[in-house]
Amino acid sequence: MRWQELDQQPCSLARSLAVIGDRWTLMVLRDCFLGVRRFEHFQSRLGVTRHVLSDRLRKLVEEGVLKKTPYQERPRREEYRLTDMGLALHPVIVHLVQWGDRYLADSRGAPLIHEHRQCGERLQARLTCDACGEAVEPYDVRVLRNPAFDDDGSLPDVAFT
Repeated sequence: MRWQELDQQPCSLARSLAVIGDRWTLMVLRDCFLGVRRFEHFQSRLGVTRHVLSDRLRKLVEEGVLKKTPYQERPRREEYRLTDMGLALHPVIVHLVQWGDRYLADSRGAPLIHEHRQCGERLQARLTCDACGEAVEPYDVRVLRNPAFDDDGSLPDVAFT
């Protein structure tokens, strides 16, 4: 499977990676959730070249993850804001951050602490079932083929549990 063909795969993970599966893209998204909106601020925080940053921002706008919003008319200047599609990535970013905090942090612990505004407690992200509210662990999930894809033979041969 080629990188340029990920978005054509009958796999939601592959399609997602085609949009956000690049290290600079994930760092841009991290900064978006930290309130960064302007090109110069992304560049100074990330230390990425203008060309790479411009490319990643353009792709995120094209894919609908970010939108450009004017903040000044003369000269026209725009900032980048998360769309609903972008905001839906929040749990993904939080889970990745907490995975890094758990397995990759040094002796000082997590560099940033995520706190729930409503109760003031430290956030511990977890996957739950919408129907029953129970926490879901990896072995609690059964993966089934979608019949709409079975007919065309496009699903790869994978193990289903």
